[in-house]
Amino acid sequence: MPDTYVILFAVLLAAAIATYFVPAGTFERETVDGVERVVPGTFSGADGSPAGFMDIFMALQEGMIQSAGMIFLVLFAGGAFEVVERSGAVKGGILRAVHLTRGKEFWLIAVVSTLFAIGGAVGVIANAVIPFVAIGVIIARALKLDAIVAVSITFGATFAGFNVGFLNPYTVGIAQSIADIPLFSGMALRMTAFVVIVGVTIAYTWRYAKKLLQDPSKSLMGVLDEGEENGGLKAPFTTRHKWLLGFVGACLAFFIYATIQFSWTINHMSAFFIVIGLGAGIIAGMDYNKLALTFLDGCQKLVYGALIIGVARAVLIVMENAKILDTAVHALSVPLQELTPVTAALGMFAANGVLNFLVPSGSGQAMIAMPILSPLADMVGITRQVAVQAYQFGDGFTNSIFPTSGPLMASLAVAGVPWIKWAKWMLPLMLIWVVIAVVMLSIGVVINWGPV
Repeated sequence: MPDTYVILFAVLLAAAIATYFVPAGTFERETVDGVERVVPGTFSGADGSPAGFMDIFMALQEGMIQSAGMIFLVLFAGGAFEVVERSGAVKGGILRAVHLTRGKEFWLIAVVSTLFAIGGAVGVIANAVIPFVAIGVIIARALKLDAIVAVSITFGATFAGFNVGFLNPYTVGIAQSIADIPLFSGMALRMTAFVVIVGVTIAYTWRYAKKLLQDPSKSLMGVLDEGEENGGLKAPFTTRHKWLLGFVGACLAFFIYATIQFSWTINHMSAFFIVIGLGAGIIAGMDYNKLALTFLDGCQKLVYGALIIGVARAVLIVMENAKILDTAVHALSVPLQELTPVTAALGMFAANGVLNFLVPSGSGQAMIAMPILSPLADMVGITRQVAVQAYQFGDGFTNSIFPTSGPLMASLAVAGVPWIKWAKWMLPLMLIWVVIAVVMLSIGVVINWGPV
């Protein structure tokens, strides 16, 4: 598959070419409760100018400028989480949980999966789960299970949490910012969905693991040999580590409070991740040089993902400047307006799943999808909160099975699991996730799920 940047540049070129053929048009807009919304039924033609050669490349620069807040959010979050990960607190905490549940296979799988799911839901792990898959292999070897279980309790659990992303700055945070609704609003329903999806994932994994414990021949891969007395399961989990994880947890809890009480924005969150990184480094005992370099290393690891946001924004700038973005929204709204609000929401969910095959980046997809889904939601009679979650589900679920997902393919490579075998195991679980998503989105439409 072409690289994500290659795909996005091809989309940018296609958008530029479309400005010569797609008629320009605009909707009238009104401000409701401080949020600018499209007025349904007001689409009309407009004067637009096709994109020139330099306009394409100027859009890339402008995209980076307009997305600066979101780009730095991703970079600074990466820096903060790198400090936490380098401290050894995350690995130590996971392996401490493994030690406490030794001999209790279900609780071991449940505890480890829950930890990774929380990491995915708050954006702490996500793509960084790849090296942790090796820990999953060690755990699976200790339990005499197979490599599929190793991937499931690490990568699979992470993206079960990522599917909902109730406190994920890279997906829900960016999408809500674009949709102009309060950051991390709608938390109660998302956390309910998180509990259900993660619970189902743990039950599905345990059902398979229990079958292997009773009859190893039922494995799709062959069980792992216990090997070297589980030496890899040893890692310190000190009082310092406990204080560090407690500090990070308290910071994230305060951020939720601050977004509700003080209406914090993306910029506040970016700045707060610097505070988290500094505090975590000090608690970890890092000297000032090591702290600075570790934070910058974390930023560097996410440059690839951060700049995707600006490139994706460039596509929309080209369409906005030529006044064909509203034309695209109008074209999409015509068939959706014939549907009920519930089926329209499900259509958005399905469309985002397909889009993720081409743009397997949560933040990049948010930048492309949400400027279209937000006015579309206004027109078809659903809330923007529902549109955000339709995007999040469409992006999240397919990350666990599409071969265009880099973290998936890398995780499978670490564990030595062929994609075909993983897909055979994963497909039934993903279908269960889809049913849960359909129910949640339907409830969201019925209760007119808003910012609260």
